[in-house]
Amino acid sequence: MTAVPYGRSAVVTIDLHRGHLDPAVATMPLPAADAARVTKANADFLAGARRQDVPVVHVVTSYHAVEEIASNPWWASVADTDASRANVLRHQLPGSPGLTLMPEVYDPEYDVVVIGKKRYDCFSATDLDHVLRSRRIDTLLLTGVNTNSCVLATTVAANTRDYAPVVVEECVDTMDKAAHEAALLVIRQAFGWVASAKEVLAAL
Repeated sequence: MTAVPYGRSAVVTIDLHRGHLDPAVATMPLPAADAARVTKANADFLAGARRQDVPVVHVVTSYHAVEEIASNPWWASVADTDASRANVLRHQLPGSPGLTLMPEVYDPEYDVVVIGKKRYDCFSATDLDHVLRSRRIDTLLLTGVNTNSCVLATTVAANTRDYAPVVVEECVDTMDKAAHEAALLVIRQAFGWVASAKEVLAAL
């Protein structure tokens, strides 16, 4: 792996909310054991990043109404099928407990939260780019769910905006288990870096 050009870094977490990670309320859950593991990995990594004064930005999917979800033709086509995203038309709607970040990963006195992500790419229709540029961020330490959709799409989008994207390996996971390693391979080959939490924190 080529050396990561760490500059002014920020952690950007992707959908570390109860809608994926709390089995009691999740509308599109990871398996319970995986959800617990990735939540703890993120909590530990974020604590280490905060100790080094690295900004933490959480991006959370939320919709005003189901029509905003159903307007995506592919999502509409897999709703209520046997697909892993079958519950998509009930995911992250107003009033849902799934909208809340997992408490283990959130420090309200330190972190920034970008609410209103509508698609896999965290930059699309959000103010994430403004939040980062205003803080002179050039390196994104990416964590969250799902590796092969939102994490991959955000890594691609970061690359095209000339950020240096680094995916923190223990801190990402997916409902689509067979696609996890494939997504990391695509990222390594074409869009950014994949590194362990220990490597990232040591480099910072």
